[in-house]
Order: sequence, then C-alpha cells, then structure tokens
Amino acid sequence: MAQTFWEPEVAEQQTPAETQAEPAALALSITDFAALEERIVRAVELVKSERQARAAAEERAAKAEAQLGEQSPLVEQMNQEIRSLRAERDQVRQRVERLLKQLDALEL
Repeated sequence: MAQTFWEPEVAEQQTPAETQAEPAALALSITDFAALEERIVRAVELVKSERQARAAAEERAAKAEAQLGEQSPLVEQMNQEIRSLRAERDQVRQRVERLLKQLDALEL
C-alpha cells in the first residue's frame, strides 16, 4: 500500500475488518476535511478583511493627525483672539459702569 502525506504510518497494518469500515470512515473524514477547509477559508477571508479595515483605519487616523497638525496653529491663534476679545469686553464693561455711575451722580 502506497503511503501519502495524509495517511498515517499505521495504515499499512489494517486488518480485513478495518478495511471494510474504511470507506465509511474515509467518507466521514473527507466531509470533515471539507468542512475544516471551508472554515479555514472563511477564517482567512475574515483575517484579510480585518487587515484591510485596520489599514483603512490607520490611514484615516494618519490623515486626522495631519489635519490636526495643520489646524493647531489656527486654533492657538483663535484662542489668543478670544482672550484678547474677552479682555477688551471687560475693559468696555468697566468703562460703561463708570459712565453709568457718573450719570447716577448727576441725577442726585
């Protein structure tokens, strides 16, 4: 009996009773092998799709970081402008309060 890669070495030592049961066992193992092959193919496809999704996510993250780097100076400039506008608003409020006090003093 010629031995293939898939057959174990003990296959050569089969008894006649085992030889009669071999076609059923072989059919079962072929079915099991086909099911296993299908599961492996699905697993490989799943890994491929997950790798593609990961690569796309990493690419989006890199683009977002680049945009953040580009926007950072603008954000800092706008924050500075907000601080200066708030300071100006506080000065105007103080001036208006002083004027209102002067008006109140005139009415007395």
